[in-house]
Amino acid sequence: MQHFTNWKEEKSSAYLYKIMAVYEKDPTKKNLFHELAAVATKQALMWENESKKQGHNPPKLYRPDLRTWTVGLLLRCFSIEQLRFILSAMKVRGMSVYGETPSKHHHAFSHGGVKLEKRHKGLTAAGNLRAAVFGVIDGLVSNLSLLMGVVGGGADLRVILLSGCAGLLAGACSMAAGEYVSMRSQKEFFEHQIALEREELELYPEEEAAELAHIYHARGLPKAEAKELADRMINNPEKALETLAREELGLNPNELGSPTGAALSSFVSFALGAFIPLLPFLFGGANTHIIISLVLTAIALFSIGATLSLFTNINAIFSGLRMLGIGSVAGLFTYLVGKILGVVLT
Repeated sequence: MQHFTNWKEEKSSAYLYKIMAVYEKDPTKKNLFHELAAVATKQALMWENESKKQGHNPPKLYRPDLRTWTVGLLLRCFSIEQLRFILSAMKVRGMSVYGETPSKHHHAFSHGGVKLEKRHKGLTAAGNLRAAVFGVIDGLVSNLSLLMGVVGGGADLRVILLSGCAGLLAGACSMAAGEYVSMRSQKEFFEHQIALEREELELYPEEEAAELAHIYHARGLPKAEAKELADRMINNPEKALETLAREELGLNPNELGSPTGAALSSFVSFALGAFIPLLPFLFGGANTHIIISLVLTAIALFSIGATLSLFTNINAIFSGLRMLGIGSVAGLFTYLVGKILGVVLT
């Protein structure tokens, strides 16, 4: 049955390549997708023969399943680059052509004298930092909104503290659980994709080298140099799988992410943000410390908004004020709702 599954995946890839070739405007990329469609069709035929040996006969006429048909429909509505991550998940190769040009001299591609491998690590670190920042924002805004709603309802200090602590723990656990499931599923999928790539590399290395050469050529290398580089990659067993995973799947086998680490990071960042508006209530009455809570939260929101300007390249003050405004609207809204409910329910 595995051979039949592989046949179906290759046929789906060929189906999508043909649609991509129709809607891609760049002649080089258009030609790449035509060539990859031919390679996928050839590989599907190989899997068909293997499947027949095991007594399974694939359908003579391929019909795309609902998932493949839906992605094909999206390709008619959106650009390939906008859908590149969805396409990678569909085992569609060559999404790296929307990146930089490879160097013919070494497997770690260069751009402006800087190895892309190092740049990818830098991007990964930036992504982790962004995730941590947004986790803090979630904690800040959600727990501030919760506390403001409870305060607006006229609750006493005990209820405010209980609500704030419950909001902190519930939100942090929810974030951690969601992040763990998401990362676990993603990692399992990536591992499956890499395992398929390893199997294909063992069964037909020449076809894999041809795919890689097509991708390198589409990324700007002359055809002869692209073939030379691809052959050199495939002939190096230690680097072949890693190179194919990077160039065909857009993955780094050594950096698939840690579900446990992501869950812990989400828990800590959310809890840290949620603790800031709760902190003043640990030291006194609700009426006295609500102002301190608002001031601390406002400072935190502005600071985080200003920090986000590092990623968005917009004015730090504007970014800080925008984040402060968003948090203020959320807090005011829940305060008014709490106020109304407090009056109605008493």
